[in-house]
Amino acid sequence: MRTETGSAPASSALGAKFLRTRGLSEALVRPLSDADATIQSMDDASPAKWHLAHTTWFFETFVLRDHVPGYALHDTRWPFLFNSYYEAEGQRHARPRRGMLSRPSLDEVLAYRAHVDAALADALPDLPPAAQALVLLGCNHEEQHQELLLTDILHHFSVNPLEPAVWQGAPKVPVAMPGPVGWIEGRAGLVDAGFDSSDSTFSFDCEGPRHQALLTPHAIADRTVTNGEWAAFLADGGYRDPRHWLSDGWAWVKSEGIEAPLYWRRDGDVWTRFGLDGRRPVDPAAPVTHVSFFEADAYASWAGARLPSEFEWEAAASAFDLAGGNQLDAAGPVEPRPSTGGPAFFGDVWEWTGSAFRPYPGFRPVEGAVGEYNGKFMSGQFVLRGSSCATPRGHSRASYRNFFYPHQRWQFTGVRLAKDL
Repeated sequence: MRTETGSAPASSALGAKFLRTRGLSEALVRPLSDADATIQSMDDASPAKWHLAHTTWFFETFVLRDHVPGYALHDTRWPFLFNSYYEAEGQRHARPRRGMLSRPSLDEVLAYRAHVDAALADALPDLPPAAQALVLLGCNHEEQHQELLLTDILHHFSVNPLEPAVWQGAPKVPVAMPGPVGWIEGRAGLVDAGFDSSDSTFSFDCEGPRHQALLTPHAIADRTVTNGEWAAFLADGGYRDPRHWLSDGWAWVKSEGIEAPLYWRRDGDVWTRFGLDGRRPVDPAAPVTHVSFFEADAYASWAGARLPSEFEWEAAASAFDLAGGNQLDAAGPVEPRPSTGGPAFFGDVWEWTGSAFRPYPGFRPVEGAVGEYNGKFMSGQFVLRGSSCATPRGHSRASYRNFFYPHQRWQFTGVRLAKDL
């Protein structure tokens, strides 16, 4: 997060972003019933209703409560329900039990959003720069939750034996398989990495400070791995051969009975996948997705390559359009699509790197509760770079650091290979 006094955006532009962000969240849940929005299919996923309320709690707590004199909380009981992990904000409802919150209803949560939206819109022109910076942080925070909304809804619907579609998808048009992977020779030597603080755009605190990283001679693939290439890994016994797996990854495969990417199923001789548009045949030309770090690392080993470091990825991606590619523009059945426009580093799938999520040299969390946003999670997780089909367009940057535990795969995660030269 930019914390300098002069970094807050003009209130008119910020107000437009705030309203646009809030509107997209509500569009994403429009197909859902109250029951759809209440269920929680696993500990890692949250109910859609909770996402809507938590992002609202963020604005109410850190902006309205703390910076608008006389503001009264919409409901004094709700901070306990909708705080996520901010220890400085006190006790909270246990994460694995969010699906037990049948009340407040979806309609009541939407009314809560309307109340906070109106109060913030009224207050925004008079907010000090520090509070406006918190509004911008809240918008980017909500954009993260928009992606989680889609991936959590997908997981909720996948465990329903009826496998219902959230949206009806368009008819599939066959696309030719891409040619063999091409290799982009990467930069070697010292490179600048991390967010450039002289830039006026937003960043999260974990993207800095900017510093130098040493890269050895390497090359990085010009596209991500496709479903068709992953099917070859499957056919070659990739999930049955321990040679390519990290020890923890192989233990995970055996204990969880992992045989293919999440949502894949073999129907006769055909692999199918479950998506927001229901179950359909796997498109061999599309990027593989819903794979864990363990799977990505094993595939790279099988392919005679490796995963890129986050700094190799950033150095290569900096030359590409971060607002291009297949990213989220409107509510609908998003999914990775076959690439037809040449090399690209943004859109379709988040790309696993071989880098642990750890602080950069000189990193310090900001003061206050918002300092808990990223820093305390820098343990046991791996960095993903880029953006996905469910990432709101304009949300990501070349320096953006997404991060998940190595076994997690319900996000739109994929694989780009690298190799030493």
